[in-house]
Amino acid sequence: MTRAPIIGVLLLALACQPNSVRPFFPPVTGAAQGEIELEPRSATAEVAAVLQSDSLPLGMVAPRDGYIESAWFDAQTRLPTSARRLGPDVVQVRAWVDPSRHGYSRITIETVYRPLADPSLAVRDLDQQVPPDHPIGKRMEEVVHELVRLYSSEPQPAAPRP
Repeated sequence: MTRAPIIGVLLLALACQPNSVRPFFPPVTGAAQGEIELEPRSATAEVAAVLQSDSLPLGMVAPRDGYIESAWFDAQTRLPTSARRLGPDVVQVRAWVDPSRHGYSRITIETVYRPLADPSLAVRDLDQQVPPDHPIGKRMEEVVHELVRLYSSEPQPAAPRP
C-alpha cells in the first residue's frame, strides 16, 4: 500500500475545519437584514468595524465563520454588564454574514433580550427580538441600511418615512 492515498486523506481532513464558533441556531424573527456587495470575510470585518465604532462591546468576531457576537450589555450605557439578563435594558447583538450570490453577502443582525427567566426552557428559547422602538434595535436597522447603501451597486428602494 502506498502512502499517497493516506497522505491525501490526511490533508483533506486537515483542510476541512468542522470546528466553528458560529452557533447552530438561526437569527430570531424580525432581525435586521440586507445584502451587500462584499465577500463574507470582508463583509464580516466591515460589520464588526461599524459595530465597534458604535461602541458596542464585541465579544467575538469570527470572519472565517461570518459571525459576530457582543457581550450582554446595558442598552443605555453600551457597557458590558453582569446584571441579570432580564428585560429590554440588557441586550445582546449577534450578526450572521452568509454568502449570497457571487460576490455578495447577506447580513442579519439581531438585537435580543430576555423578557423572563424560565429554567425549563433552553437559554436560546428565551431570547426575543427587541421591540421596534428599542434604541439599539433601531440602530442595528440603521447599520444594515447604511451598509447596503455603501456596499451595493444596485438601486435601493426608498426607506419608509416614520
